[in-house]
Amino acid sequence: MKRYITIDDFIDTYGKLRQRGLGFITSKFSTNGLQRTRSAFNDTAHQASNWWHVPAIQQRWNLMISGDTTVNFKQHLVKNHLKNQQNLHLISFGSGDCSHELELAQYECFSDVTCVDIAPNRLQTARDNVNESHKAQLHFINESIYDFRPETTYDIVFFNASLHHFKEIHELIASFIIPILNKNGLLVINEYVGADRLQFAQHQMKAINQALQFIPKKYRKRYKRNAFKNKFYGSGLLRMIIADPSECVDSSSILPAIHKHFTTIEEKSYGGNILMNALKDISYHFEELNPEKQQILNELFNLEDAYLKDHQSDFVYGVYQKTS
Repeated sequence: MKRYITIDDFIDTYGKLRQRGLGFITSKFSTNGLQRTRSAFNDTAHQASNWWHVPAIQQRWNLMISGDTTVNFKQHLVKNHLKNQQNLHLISFGSGDCSHELELAQYECFSDVTCVDIAPNRLQTARDNVNESHKAQLHFINESIYDFRPETTYDIVFFNASLHHFKEIHELIASFIIPILNKNGLLVINEYVGADRLQFAQHQMKAINQALQFIPKKYRKRYKRNAFKNKFYGSGLLRMIIADPSECVDSSSILPAIHKHFTTIEEKSYGGNILMNALKDISYHFEELNPEKQQILNELFNLEDAYLKDHQSDFVYGVYQKTS
């Protein structure tokens, strides 16, 4: 069921006003869709309301992907799929501040790493963070994927939380990604692959709201506000398109398109169906844990694990090989 306007639209708009100022809100009234998308990402400030900043969440992802809470997906990728390889050329689209790409550039298997993104100041942040630990040559390109014209081919195409921002996924993969990959090249993703425009099914909405009831009120106080999160209403289509026309525009097509054109080398689900939205705006409470908070998170983890037994994960890490 599509939701065009919800209560959360007004709550989130007010939250963005408090966190990022009036200028950010007014930027959303541009008639240029790319400009609105750029404004969504042209920000380097730490947003403590985001669930992925919780260390226990990161450890959970590591465990579900690599089997070890201390080994992240990039370390797992290099150890299990790039071992003994050299002179690899990697390109990343929608790289943002390139924190993941800079981490990969520390490994000797890469000769160069290219980052492509539409947000210039996030790429500048990446340039400022380059140091002697980075063994690969780094390139930063401020351009849209739709305008980018590669002069070479690559061994690895990498998307981290960015592929779900691109439209017409089947066409993008068939006509752009496959041609720029070398023979036996790899597509590596760490992505949201759930419902388009975050239009979650009713059973998922119900599960998210059930999870909220496990969180005591004192831990449901919203970030930088004197308001409490009592219910999750979901995102309205109108606000999503105004705020960022690229957000989850064709996310449900990601896995079907990849499975059609690539051989799956490894694919690991790590949930997010409940945790992402239950903890939105309140996750800062759980960045530092005490026994009570740890128990709350454990209960939320159990709820999500139970939900995933019957439903496809909203987030997936995958390594896929070009077959043609």
